[in-house]
Amino acid sequence: MVRRKVIGVSKHLGLALIYGSLGTTVAALAAGIMWLNSKPDLSLWHTTVLKQEFRHDDGIDSFERYLAQENILFDELERRVYRRTETLPVEPFNRYFHGSLSDPSQWDPNWNRSFEWPNADAEFGVLLIHGMSDSPYYMTHLARHFAERAHVVALRLPGHGTVPSMLTTLEWQDLQSATRLASDYLAKQVGDKPLMLVGFSTGAALGLNHTLSRLAQGQAPQYDAMVFLSPAMGLDPIAQGAWWQNRFGQWLGLEKLAWESLALEYHPFKYGSFAVNAGDVVYQLIQANQALIKPLSPEQIATMPPILTFNSVIDETVDTQALFESLYLTLGKPEDELVLFDINRTWLDYRLLTQDPIEDYTLFLDASQTRFRTTIVENIGPGQPEVQAREIQSGEAVPLGIAWPREVHSLSHVSLTIPEADPLLGPHRDRQRAHIHLGGRAVRGERGMLAIPSDELLRQKWNPFYPYLEARLDQWVERMLVKNR
Repeated sequence: MVRRKVIGVSKHLGLALIYGSLGTTVAALAAGIMWLNSKPDLSLWHTTVLKQEFRHDDGIDSFERYLAQENILFDELERRVYRRTETLPVEPFNRYFHGSLSDPSQWDPNWNRSFEWPNADAEFGVLLIHGMSDSPYYMTHLARHFAERAHVVALRLPGHGTVPSMLTTLEWQDLQSATRLASDYLAKQVGDKPLMLVGFSTGAALGLNHTLSRLAQGQAPQYDAMVFLSPAMGLDPIAQGAWWQNRFGQWLGLEKLAWESLALEYHPFKYGSFAVNAGDVVYQLIQANQALIKPLSPEQIATMPPILTFNSVIDETVDTQALFESLYLTLGKPEDELVLFDINRTWLDYRLLTQDPIEDYTLFLDASQTRFRTTIVENIGPGQPEVQAREIQSGEAVPLGIAWPREVHSLSHVSLTIPEADPLLGPHRDRQRAHIHLGGRAVRGERGMLAIPSDELLRQKWNPFYPYLEARLDQWVERMLVKNR
């Protein structure tokens, strides 16, 4: 009898726990959906899906046709978006209004598009690939740096440079196919001369994917060297939930659930709004890369082109630990190099930090643990803003003659490719140009009053150590050219 009562009570308790948990889950889900759906109303650039964008299965089989399709795409953008905003009062900081301070057409050329700079005397070819949600603008300074010696191609990734709604339907295979077309085209233009790929963020993941895919198909790598800047080699685990959020929005007819953020489109060359699907696309690309890495033999790894990577020890966008675990500790070779930009140790009050970010890199800054060359750009000493480049393996430290700017505590994910002189993202306004300036000091006042999020205003947008980055790139190019002579 007692046993029967215990079993009965246990069943009731079990059912109560199940129903209680289910009710809590449903309530939490409903609350989450209501919160996500309380975002600002969608605008024309969030709902217009352009029909002429490149898709990996649309039959376009050459980069020439890709560029021709891109021309048609931007004609469609003009017709379906800009002409519809002509009848509305101009929003002075909205890129989708001609005549606004954020209008990309005020720039010549419009850096939202792919571009090619041929060079009859090119020593090598270079393909530049930007990151998720931005445009070839972020690669223009690197393109100028290489232009005298190289045949330069900068790829506008599908879904980019037009309207943020294009990120809602993007597939990672679209990016992969565009990278392949641009790579094959560049190879034809330079013949037997060396090739180098420079990828920023998602562009780096695509460069790695291109090489790994060729190895998986039994082909030799197409590039002789690769350069990665703030590479997307891993994302926060929460990114796995992006697929579900997007699907819930589709099932429930709640369009706002397709968006991680809805913001003013104030940047001429980068989307302010970010689609949930875009995060999922990067996550799927990273997973595809991991699947390609696992079966590689030591012989295949040995054929990988050498990789030079630049990364900040603080990066809010990607998982920097994955840079080591998924790339360098897995594929790293003696000819590979890694450059880390430390935080400014003269500016920070360490009591404001939850932990010193360099602690996450202790293992990887141990020369005995690595097969590759590691350099850290750091303060030359306590309380001194000047920096040095210290090579971990040899211990050699070289002063760079560059100092941390006052009030800048670290670099950021988006800053590495941008020099101080950049008229849009650098710290100095070009008073001869009538366009928005995003690299100046943050506007002070009460919180929550500006359409541009305060964290974006505070984010570092340019790289004080860009001259050093270019110098390291030149050394990298020389190594590649010597190897191929």
